[in-house]
Amino acid sequence: MTSSDPPLVAADADPSVVLDDLLATGHGDGLPVVPPTAGRLTAMLAGVRAPDAVLGLVPPLFGELTVGAVGWYAVLAGCRPVQLPVVVAACRAALDDAFNLLGIATTTGAPAVAVLVHGPVAARAGLTSGAGGLGTGNRANACAGRAVSLALAGIGGATAGLTDMATIGSPAKYTCCTAEVPGGPLPSLAVRRGFAADADAVTVVGAGSVVEVLPAEGYRDVPDVLAPAAAAMAGVALAAGDPRRARLGEQFLLMPPELAAYTAQRGWDTERIAGFLFERGSALLRSGAAGLVAADALGGLTVAASAADVHVVVTGGAGVKMLLLPGWMGGTRSVSAPVLPL
Repeated sequence: MTSSDPPLVAADADPSVVLDDLLATGHGDGLPVVPPTAGRLTAMLAGVRAPDAVLGLVPPLFGELTVGAVGWYAVLAGCRPVQLPVVVAACRAALDDAFNLLGIATTTGAPAVAVLVHGPVAARAGLTSGAGGLGTGNRANACAGRAVSLALAGIGGATAGLTDMATIGSPAKYTCCTAEVPGGPLPSLAVRRGFAADADAVTVVGAGSVVEVLPAEGYRDVPDVLAPAAAAMAGVALAAGDPRRARLGEQFLLMPPELAAYTAQRGWDTERIAGFLFERGSALLRSGAAGLVAADALGGLTVAASAADVHVVVTGGAGVKMLLLPGWMGGTRSVSAPVLPL
């Protein structure tokens, strides 16, 4: 699809008929959509300087990524125009070769494109970094993440059972987007990757799964908080069939502000946290992999490519439950990119 010829419907079109017609032509994810009328698309693209400029080619069928095309899917997803720059930035970031969108879009596995939003743009777009950011109830998070998934699949031609060969799939493929807590107790991921503290940015993660992690019962120090997360990292590596796959990848631990403050107050920065998770997780992995790989290969097993590839992101509301987003073991690297004016 190109931005010059998106299918548009009449303002009084029956939404159920629109949904059926769009799905029949390969547009949509199965959930209800906002009917893409000319008025809605015009409003979405208001002020966009070059809606038809080609920003890249989207695998697997290499359709042209344009702001106009992304805007059409943003209408379907229920986005407001203020969220469009975030959606476009995430789609562009996913085209980076290191992200391996071709593999993510066509695998028989179940990876999802997770989006982390950094900087003041999150508040402007209405995104929450608080309670339930990856769950229900926040329109901006849900719709922005859904728009990214819809646009990449629709423009790229990733169709379930034809080019998207996921054996079972994952609900995270519908939407997976949240914001990082601004000014949190630990430095933001964007700052650690070289962005200014007030810069607007996104990070796309090829998330292989979503794993809830709790601190050890009755935790009294930081290792008690982190040890279960290290075990979870080892567990997902073991679940990959060949635990050697993890040694090229990344791990993302989403940590709520309460726990981030707890660790920071005890002198643990992100580098120290990552180092602990990497070393403890890798030791557990080597222990658990005995019998799965040759004995002489155990020493090379790690839960990520390096400690620097274990990332802590502060997000969430009250409570101490964390969430692990392990990188897809088929091969992907996260990509951070600026959110640019359109």
